Amino acid sequence: MNSSDLRIVFAGTPEFAAAHLQAMLDADLNIVAVYSQPDRPAGRGHKLQASAVKELALQHGLPVYQPVSLRDPQAQEQLAALNPDLLVVVAYGLILPQAVLDIPRLGGINSHASLLPRWRGAAPIQRAIEAGDSKTGVTVMQMEAGLDTGPMLLKVSTPISAQDTGGSLHDRLAELGPKAVIQAIGQLARGEARPESQDDSVATYARKLSKADARIEWQRPAIELDRLIRAFNPWPLAHAIWEQQSLKVLAATPTGDHGAPGRILECSKTGLLVGCGSGALRLTRLQLPGGKPLSFADLYNARREQFAPGMQLGDGQ
Repeated sequence: MNSSDLRIVFAGTPEFAAAHLQAMLDADLNIVAVYSQPDRPAGRGHKLQASAVKELALQHGLPVYQPVSLRDPQAQEQLAALNPDLLVVVAYGLILPQAVLDIPRLGGINSHASLLPRWRGAAPIQRAIEAGDSKTGVTVMQMEAGLDTGPMLLKVSTPISAQDTGGSLHDRLAELGPKAVIQAIGQLARGEARPESQDDSVATYARKLSKADARIEWQRPAIELDRLIRAFNPWPLAHAIWEQQSLKVLAATPTGDHGAPGRILECSKTGLLVGCGSGALRLTRLQLPGGKPLSFADLYNARREQFAPGMQLGDGQ
């Protein structure tokens, strides 16, 4: 059987998932329906906003289903009525019970943005950078009821550079993942897939991101804070307290300088140098409350009197 002969249901929500759906459409795969999370309030007006996957599906005239849960028997009956051969899931965001995974003839596969079993869970891209991993990638796995525990079909990897942010790594994996999924679908269609069990003993968990995670605690080593700043750009953005306001830090460079944690050591157009638990950080791109992201050179030109060596930045708590 060829990949194009399979009746495929796709389930996903954010941009990462939309990149996979677009690639599958470009490959002329037979996508009979798309599932995405319900529309959510967004922006200052809290208007309901469709997901990136839903918008793409509608552009291509695909039927879209948005159940609140797939544990509902009626939602399961709706899926079964589509008579799918395969369910492809990418960052869908809803738990899929075993009863759902049993509906497609070939079960379900998932594209997960890590080299499993490392970084199972919601935020694998950011946690890999934060932890200082030298590489990451995408794993295509067969789905089971556990959280990212299923047998692996295919892995592709990419190095993590010292300049990578959560955003840049996301975009790179969004290019690698779709190709791997299409390859895995071909293997399944031809009966050539060779699933490999995960080693649970070396698994790690990538918990969901929160703004509290992004607090800059200056007592930590500069090299750790550099990774945190890069990992949480573009969201939730690392932040510290400056003049009782939240100062967002979008870019920084660790240095070998020394000073009290949180103490401003130097102010110049090259950046704001701040002491850390070991080493120091030169903050080069910042955002003040209500303002837009600016290089420190531009911020320093406008607010020179508000930055001076000896001043103290809070730890963001």
